[in-house]
Amino acid sequence: MTTTNTINELVANPDDKVQVTLDCQGVATVTLNNPDKHNAFDDLIIARLTRVFSEIEDNDAVRVMVLAANGKSFSAGADLGWMKRMASYSYEENLKDANALAVMLKTLNFLSKPTIAKVQGAAFGGAVGLVSCCDIAIASNKASFCLSEVKLGLIPATISPYVVNAMGLKACRRYFQTAERFFADQALQLGLVDEVTPIEDLNAEVDKVIAALLANSPAAVKQAKQLAFDVAFRTIDDAMLTDTSERIAAIRVSNEGQEGLTSFFEKRPAAWIKSSDKES
Repeated sequence: MTTTNTINELVANPDDKVQVTLDCQGVATVTLNNPDKHNAFDDLIIARLTRVFSEIEDNDAVRVMVLAANGKSFSAGADLGWMKRMASYSYEENLKDANALAVMLKTLNFLSKPTIAKVQGAAFGGAVGLVSCCDIAIASNKASFCLSEVKLGLIPATISPYVVNAMGLKACRRYFQTAERFFADQALQLGLVDEVTPIEDLNAEVDKVIAALLANSPAAVKQAKQLAFDVAFRTIDDAMLTDTSERIAAIRVSNEGQEGLTSFFEKRPAAWIKSSDKES
């Protein structure tokens, strides 16, 4: 069991609707903590998440971030009270409100640290956006998903770039319009989640992925994530060949690149692997 490293700029009051812990391995866990409302979020929770994601980005002690939730549901999406308030807003007020959600999602999506969504239950509406913004999504067999906005006369606008990227255009053309509920096995087929596991094994499966990430060079992991963003959907031309060649050349001569190659040939653990990991 890992211990919590209480870094002031990260760790939240345990009563907060967004809890944050940072363990001795550098794993930050951000937990939605509003179970009585199925972890629905409002403007205050969105602002808090944006701050937390930004602080995690800026904190060198963090190597991996897990997005989790307390209670039966992962998140029901938008809080009903918040939605009721938004219904009386002007267009300009709605635009400002929507932009705050868009900024939060962008901050999560482009976080330079690896991110894991740990989905134990239902994820509706905007919560599907949160899952789509994470690098890796692991769901329990009790999880379900729904892009429910059209039932309320709305559209999944701010989450759409990330959901389309995760599930593909064809699937989104269906589920954006039908608002059908689908379950973890279907989410796996669509690419929204990467693994489905019995709920009693969810923690262990997330821990396996964390262990895999922590075994790797932090600098290389960061650059590998950015590489995926930068080469996706680009033409393979001379500019790309030059760009990718320059990237591998630069990282080969970097400190971590040299350490990784040297440790491999010397058949020893790399310097970034902590003693507890080496012994396990």
